[in-house]
Amino acid sequence: MKKMHFTFVLLALLVLAACAQDKNLADEKLANGKAKVYMTSEISPEALVKIYKALGREATGRVAVKISTGEGGNTHYLKPTLIRNLIEEVNGTIVECCTAYGGTRQDPKKHWETIHEHGFDSIFAVDLMDEFGEMRIPVKDQKHLRYDIVGEHLANYTFMINLAHFKGHAMGGFGGVLKNASIGVASTNGKAYIHSAGKTTDPVLTWTPQYLAAGPTQDNFLESMAAAAQAVHNYFGESILYINVMNNMSVDCDCDGHPAEPRLKDMGILASTDPVALDKACLDLVFNHKASDGDDEKPLIERINRQHGTYIVDYAEQIGLGTKNYELVNIDQ
Repeated sequence: MKKMHFTFVLLALLVLAACAQDKNLADEKLANGKAKVYMTSEISPEALVKIYKALGREATGRVAVKISTGEGGNTHYLKPTLIRNLIEEVNGTIVECCTAYGGTRQDPKKHWETIHEHGFDSIFAVDLMDEFGEMRIPVKDQKHLRYDIVGEHLANYTFMINLAHFKGHAMGGFGGVLKNASIGVASTNGKAYIHSAGKTTDPVLTWTPQYLAAGPTQDNFLESMAAAAQAVHNYFGESILYINVMNNMSVDCDCDGHPAEPRLKDMGILASTDPVALDKACLDLVFNHKASDGDDEKPLIERINRQHGTYIVDYAEQIGLGTKNYELVNIDQ
């Protein structure tokens, strides 16, 4: 009996020692200021669930999964068949907002038609968050924006999974989780407010030649996007996580109905609880890539550089949204 008691005590001490070691490792990660970014080279429904679980932050309550449903004619958006397992795992609702330019998603009726054509509403619950109204949420960095204008249904959710398709973008240079949180969650008027760096909420005025000629600088637009992304991040607090899928990486966004063919091969899926670290890790993979036949990073890099796109992660770190200092953890190994 005494021998059995001693064995139990020894096991308990070993468990405590292991826990203490884990805590020391966690403290070390905290001390060096690095954010963990997880990566898998596999792009599949199963891999999406695997990388979500690797984050260790369970999506509970009323879960919003923010994606881009893609402009009519676009074929590069994240397909329902790819994301289905993850949505079912978290019992999530696909959420979107209308756009601020003429197309198949600015008008709610047309947007619903596009959602249906792309197969989302036949598999998932889908919520067009600004279909019936909008609301304002606080902005910490008020250099350009006094508030963030989002779809009013955002208030119906207690947790958000920011599930972004990483690719190029005509105005931002690239689109990842920072864009998906800012422009993506903003209502039509909110998108105009961000694009104009706080000058107007009129989506018609935003795109007139006269306004564009006298409008905000590119950096002001990127700073506004970072501030809006921080507003959404702070709105959910610890109840938000971020995933970038690096496939179909055209120089054009999913908001383009006729995107250029991708010249860069698929790289994988990355995820983090830190949106700045995540977008930075994806940018680093692109900028450090070595071109080969049929696998060329140069067009995407040129698009990003032309729009000073990397500045958004610099400014997002500056305002305290996250850190560019990260540790990449390959979950395939």
